[in-house]
Amino acid sequence: MIPKHGQRGPVGIAGGRGVIMPAKKAKDIRYTLKRLWHFFRNEKKQLLIAFLFIMVSGLLGLLVPYFIGKAIDAIFPGKYLVEFQKLRHIMLILLSIYIVDNMLTFLQEYLVAGIAQRVVFTLRENLFQKLQSLPIMFFDTHTHGEIMSRLSNDIDNVSTTISQSIIQFMASSVSILGSLAMMIYLSPLMTAASMITVPMVYFLTRFIAKKTKLLFREQQKTLGRLNGHIEETIAGIHVVKAFNNEEKVIDEFKAQNQILREVGVRAQIWSGFIMPLMNVINNFGFGIIAIFGGSLALRGVISVGVIASFISYSKQFTRPLNELANTFNTLQSGIAGAERVFEILDQSEERKDSDNAIIIKDIKGKVEFENVSFEYKKDEPVLKNISFKVNPGTNIALVGPTGAGKTTIVNLLTGFYEIDKGDIKIDGINIKDYEKNSLRKIFGMVLQDTYLFSGTIRENIKYGNLGASDEDIKNAAALARAEDFINKLPQGYDTYINEGGTNLSQGQRQLIAISRAILANPYILILDEATSSVDTRTELKIQEAMVKLMENRTTFIIAHRLSTIKDADIIMVIDHGEIVEKGSHEELLDKGGHYYNLYQSQFANIDI
Repeated sequence: MIPKHGQRGPVGIAGGRGVIMPAKKAKDIRYTLKRLWHFFRNEKKQLLIAFLFIMVSGLLGLLVPYFIGKAIDAIFPGKYLVEFQKLRHIMLILLSIYIVDNMLTFLQEYLVAGIAQRVVFTLRENLFQKLQSLPIMFFDTHTHGEIMSRLSNDIDNVSTTISQSIIQFMASSVSILGSLAMMIYLSPLMTAASMITVPMVYFLTRFIAKKTKLLFREQQKTLGRLNGHIEETIAGIHVVKAFNNEEKVIDEFKAQNQILREVGVRAQIWSGFIMPLMNVINNFGFGIIAIFGGSLALRGVISVGVIASFISYSKQFTRPLNELANTFNTLQSGIAGAERVFEILDQSEERKDSDNAIIIKDIKGKVEFENVSFEYKKDEPVLKNISFKVNPGTNIALVGPTGAGKTTIVNLLTGFYEIDKGDIKIDGINIKDYEKNSLRKIFGMVLQDTYLFSGTIRENIKYGNLGASDEDIKNAAALARAEDFINKLPQGYDTYINEGGTNLSQGQRQLIAISRAILANPYILILDEATSSVDTRTELKIQEAMVKLMENRTTFIIAHRLSTIKDADIIMVIDHGEIVEKGSHEELLDKGGHYYNLYQSQFANIDI
C-alpha cells in the first residue's frame, strides 16, 4: 500500500492529474537492457549454472541429428543388409540423450524461474522505495492509477520477458553456433548454400522490430491511462453517482479501451507477421538444401544420411532464429515496461540531508519565515515574499480565501516542498540544515482531507506513534472525543477499516486522525480545517481537547470557520500569496479590513 499524504494539491494541478515526465535518458533498447543487467549482478552464479545446463543440453541436442544420419546410413539400400547391432547401439545412445536432455531442461527452467522472480522482486522493491523518496509534487502531478500501472502491469511484463528470454537467448546461441559448426563439418558447400536465407531473416526481423517497438510502448502508455481512469472512477464513485454521471464515465472508459484495443491489435498483428514469414523463408531454405544435397548425393559426394543430418541441423539453425525473432517481439513489450519503470526511478528525489545535518533532540517551537517566495508553476507565484515570526507556544491562525496560500505555508514548513527564495527557520536554524526524518517527527498534522489505511482503528491511531501502548492509544482517543463512537462499534478498537476509511463517516475519520496527532505528541501542531467535517457539538468538545493539546506547543491553525480561531494568539490574513493583515481577533475587527469583512460575511450575512 502506498501511503497517501492527504494534503491538498497545489493550485491549478490539484486532483493528481498529469503525465509522467520523460526520463532523463533517451528511450533506447541497449540502454534499458544494460540497466536491467545491473539487477542480475547478484545472480551471476545462478546464471552461470543455468548456462552450463543449457550448454550441455544444447550440445546433447546437436548429437541427435548426427546419430540419426548414422542410423540411416546403417541401412544399405538395395543390398537388403541392415546393421542391426549398430542400430541398437545408436538407439540406446539417442534414448540416453533424450532422458538427460529433459532432466537438464527441467533444471534450467527451475533455475531461471527463480532468477527472474528474484530480479523482479528487487526491481519492484526499488520502485516502491523510490516512490517513498519522491517529493509530494510528483504525486500531485501524476494519477494514482498510472503509478499503480508501473508497479503492477509494467513489472509483470518485465517478469514475463525475463523468464522467457533468458533461456531462449542462451539456448538459441548454443544451438545456432553448434548447428553451424556441424553443418560446416558435414558439408561446407551445402552450408554456403543454406546461408542465403540468413540476410532475409535479419532484415525481416529488423523491419518488424521497429514497428512493434513503438506499438508496444504505446500499448503500455495507453494501459496506464486506462488504469488511471479506472482508479479515479472507483475512488470517486460516490461523486459519479451523486451527479448521475455513470454514462459519462462509461463513455470515457469505452474511448480509452477502444484506443487500447486498436493499439493492441496493431502490435499483435505486426508481431504475428514474424512466424508465418519466417516459415516461408525456412521452407525456401529447405528446398535449396534438398535440391543441392540431392545433386551431391547422386554424384557420390555425400550420403543420404548426411543429407538427413544436414536438414536436421539446418532446422536447428533456423528454428532458434525464428524463436529469437518471436522472443524479440516479447522483449519489446518487456522493454517498454522496463522503460516506464526506469522513468520513475530516474525522477529527482527529495533533497538529501547534508553530511552534517542536525538531528533534532529538543525543540522549543520558534518559527521564522524570512522573505519566502514559492511557485508550483514557473512565473505563477503562490507565496510572495512572506515574512513572519512565531514564538514558542504561540497559536497562529491562517485565514483567507481558497487558494490564497495558507496550506502552502505549512507544506513548506514541514519540508514537503522546497522554497524558491528565502529561508524558513525553526529555533533559529534553517530547516534545510535539519535531518529530514528528524524534522518531520516534530510535527503533528490533522488535515482536512484525512486518510486512513486499511486495518484496525487501533492500528490507524497507532500510526502516529508506533511504539505507543494500548493505554496510550485509548487516552489519545479519549482526549480527541473519539472513544464514544469507537466503543459502540462491534469490535471496538479492533474494528477493521476499509482503505480510506470508507466504512466510517467523515466525522469519525476526522476524530481518528485527531487521535493519531494527539498520540504523536508533537512539538509543532498543524491543524488544517481539522474540525471541518464534524458537527457543531462534537466540534466544541474537540476544541476543548485542543486547548489542552495546544498548551506549550506552537500551533498553526488553518480555518475557514472564523469561530474556531477567535482565541488564537495571532491571526494572519493571507490573500493572493501575501500577508495582508496580522493581529489578534479583536485587533483585526477594530481595523475594519479584510478580516472584518470575512467575519461579517459569516456572522452578519453582509455581502462583501
